[in-house]
Amino acid sequence: MKKLIALTAVAVMATSSAMADVALSGTASVSYDDNGTAASATTYDAGLTFTGSVGTSTLTATYDLEADAMTALDLASTIGPVSVSADMHQTNESNLDDGDGDARADSDDTGVTISTSVPMGGVTLAVDNSGDVTVTGTAAGITVSHTVADLASTTIAASLAGVDVSVTRAESSTTACAATPCAATPVAGTVTASTSTTWSLATSVGGIALTLNSGNDVSATMGLAGNTMVVSHFGADGATAANVDNFSAAAADAYSTVAITRDLTSGATLTATY
Repeated sequence: MKKLIALTAVAVMATSSAMADVALSGTASVSYDDNGTAASATTYDAGLTFTGSVGTSTLTATYDLEADAMTALDLASTIGPVSVSADMHQTNESNLDDGDGDARADSDDTGVTISTSVPMGGVTLAVDNSGDVTVTGTAAGITVSHTVADLASTTIAASLAGVDVSVTRAESSTTACAATPCAATPVAGTVTASTSTTWSLATSVGGIALTLNSGNDVSATMGLAGNTMVVSHFGADGATAANVDNFSAAAADAYSTVAITRDLTSGATLTATY
């Protein structure tokens, strides 16, 4: 069995400047991974987030210092009951056929979203510029949210006997390639519509926080002699066939991790993962 040990030191900088509604925050980390039988590796990451506010408008810009690249640029504002948000950063996604289901081509993820939310009795009605309508209501501690769109979804969330429960039913569609395996430049083939149900549970027993979801992922978080220990198990993922939008994704085996985290007096956090 391959054993992996990873050590991560993370320094979190809280707001260090907050003058005239401008705030600067950031994080930095150094990670060492022995990579099992492969060569060990050390990775670094540092980022800054700039937030500026004027009235009801907020601009947030995030910069990755290690990669020397901006990772997010968002503007949000409200005008009465109307919310306007603008994503002004074009993310350069990976488009490699390396077995993890990357998109075949970059998509333009910039754009402006205009939405409004109006309470009507015990129900909130929201609509955005794409025409999606979301109806949300709470009764007897159970919240139901339903989105009416080309691909509808419904989420039910509640706390039952100390257990937080969330169930989502969503529609999806996949356009298969005209040939198998997909050609380098595929053309549209059969469109397959499907629905899926996902769920998650979260509770705390004897000071241990437990989570479980429909993907067979389980985690337990607990205190241990001044440290925080997280024991996690991640379920296996089946292979996904290629389609006109994405390359295929290889199956992934199940695996488990144990992570120990401790806050250091220097202000950094040390994490060891096995």
